[in-house]
Amino acid sequence: MALPDLTDEQRREALAKAAAARQVRAEVKNRLRHSGASVADVLAEAKRNEAVAKIKVLDLLQSIPGIGKLTAQQIMADLSIAESRRLRGLGSNQAKGLVAEIARRG
Repeated sequence: MALPDLTDEQRREALAKAAAARQVRAEVKNRLRHSGASVADVLAEAKRNEAVAKIKVLDLLQSIPGIGKLTAQQIMADLSIAESRRLRGLGSNQAKGLVAEIARRG
């Protein structure tokens, strides 16, 4: 699939939109890391916000204090969540299991 030819203005708008989405995702992960926001809050926000919905579950888990890469991978394996899965792609049982597991570890 070839990329469409964009004018300079369209390219600048696309770059600005992508930068804004990255900023939103960084703020969400920072809230988890420092403010004590819950995974349930983030999952609810993902239903309303496209940028948040594109966060990978692995990245989200690693943003939680006390959970590193190996622990995050183990949680995902236990809940049958693929490493490439994003928040938007979680099933209802996977989301409930994720919230319960983080609360249990909490």
